[in-house]
Amino acid sequence: MNTNTNKLKLVIVGHVDHGKSTLVGRILHETGALPEGKVEAVKAMSEKRGMPFEWAFVIDSMQAERDQGITIDTTQIRFKTAAREYLLIDAPGHKQFLKNMVSGAAGADAVVLVVDAHEGVQDQTRRHAYLLRLLGIRRIIVAINKMDLAGYGEERYQEVRREVAAYLRSIGVNAIDITFLPIAAREGANIRERSAAMPWYEGPTLLEALDAVPQPVAATDLPLRLTVQDVYKFDERRIIAGRIESGSLHVGDTLLFSPINATARVASIESWNAAQPAKAGVGQSVGITLDEDIFVERGHVASHVHSAPVVSNVFRANLFWLGRSALVPGAQYRLRRGAAETPAVIERIDRVVDTNTLASGPGDKVEWNGVAEVTVRTRGLLALDHHADNALTGRFVLVDGHQIVGGGTASTEDYPDQRRDAAPKGTNLFHVRHRVAAEDRARMNGHRGGILWFTGLSGAGKSTLAVELERRLFAKGYQTFLLDGDNARQGLNADLGFSPQERAENIRRIGEVSALFAEAGMIVISAFISPYRVDRDRIRATHGEYFHEVHISAPLHVCEARDTKGLYRRARAGEVKDFTGISAPYEAPVAPELEIKSGEWTTERCLAALVDYVEEHLAYRPAKIRAVV
Repeated sequence: MNTNTNKLKLVIVGHVDHGKSTLVGRILHETGALPEGKVEAVKAMSEKRGMPFEWAFVIDSMQAERDQGITIDTTQIRFKTAAREYLLIDAPGHKQFLKNMVSGAAGADAVVLVVDAHEGVQDQTRRHAYLLRLLGIRRIIVAINKMDLAGYGEERYQEVRREVAAYLRSIGVNAIDITFLPIAAREGANIRERSAAMPWYEGPTLLEALDAVPQPVAATDLPLRLTVQDVYKFDERRIIAGRIESGSLHVGDTLLFSPINATARVASIESWNAAQPAKAGVGQSVGITLDEDIFVERGHVASHVHSAPVVSNVFRANLFWLGRSALVPGAQYRLRRGAAETPAVIERIDRVVDTNTLASGPGDKVEWNGVAEVTVRTRGLLALDHHADNALTGRFVLVDGHQIVGGGTASTEDYPDQRRDAAPKGTNLFHVRHRVAAEDRARMNGHRGGILWFTGLSGAGKSTLAVELERRLFAKGYQTFLLDGDNARQGLNADLGFSPQERAENIRRIGEVSALFAEAGMIVISAFISPYRVDRDRIRATHGEYFHEVHISAPLHVCEARDTKGLYRRARAGEVKDFTGISAPYEAPVAPELEIKSGEWTTERCLAALVDYVEEHLAYRPAKIRAVV
């Protein structure tokens, strides 16, 4: 009896009719994994259909699969060798069922790529290999099948071997991660025992090659990732329920919840009608209580403080596209990562990859079953890992309606962690408290400090209104100053370019400077497109006592008509990249403090509404003093 508790998750893929299901059936037979009477049942089934004994019928359990001779769904079956236990995943090869193959292969540790010795490498062979590489599966056993139909000849085996090796090498799979062997699955040749028909082959059998695959790094050795599924109120306890994707936790551990960046200690690990455990590990769905009430909701990720995931709303991704409609820049979907779901937009397509030729280059769309490198921007902050560091939490899917239309792996290397207070701070920094109170400044100035954050499309009239508002408020005695995007780019932010992370940093700096003005008692008018809600919400979350979001709203066609510089025309022609409203999205405020309909109103009406708002909300009104009787 095998007492080794190690288990390897194995996926078997390949082009349609190259013999995957036949190989699976034969492996199960050779390892004694088939139930008693199964071989006889398959023999009778094959005879009933007037065909030779078909090992594929062992697992093709759907009637549709037997009738059509194809595998539609993924099938998971356990088998054992003398060395360890395996969870075998047989995945469909037909391109119409590529989504099923990806779903089945997502959690595999190694892959057996089946290639027909007669047909050689086909389009689905390349596509499957490339997608498995994107999923991070590096250990590949290439089983060159149907050697019986090739006369068991070494020359043909070597031809196919060189062809497959060249392709795998070109997509970045190291030679040490690949094992090649010739087999004849129907005959059982080189599956468990070496075949006398191929005396020229001196390598391992398929089962020996499988046993030689190194055991993958256990998920228990990876940093803790607990995905919150829900929060329940039970008795007087507030129980946070979730699944531990990797790592482990103990009672007393301090957890960091991302993306909110809040910490608390584990007070207990709950159990039903049993003693409370002191620890929990990978694969367990647990309920925990914390030593203090912090805001936690579905989709948040708990980790240890010293090994937290990256928090970002923009990242690069290797994406395989399964939607019937082509993927185009600016398209919006729902992104799912674990239990988290957030609206997302494909900001741009960086490269489109031809999985047959591996040619890659710029593209304006990704067709069905296509592969591309894209930049994804989500509406809210997302906790995720770089896929190479933790494949379990570095994957995501895109959903359109009720359909999964794409999936991919995240790369966070090009973008900074947007976690508040994530950067290490010096220990000799202290907060300096002013001796002049905000109330005293307001009484002296006659108004309170504030940030009027103008956001809207290019051409909506932000700068025009901001310049005139500054003049009118100054004439009324208000201490006011205008911060404009072009001016800031010439000084404060002259070191920043226009990459996604630099755009976010541009807005962050302006938010901090605006807050300093407001704290000094001034009314600062900040006029920026600032297209993403998450950037504006970050300023609101940090400086909410001063922040007033003003949406300068005008329809796109009105903004284009006002465009004297021809930027919209050039953006539509592709001459101007990442132009908000054309090649990049604009996320309008959901509930701004003030909306100025500059597309409908006259300039005078817009300015009157702005001045009225300032006088109503920022003019100083001393608190009433209670009379002492």
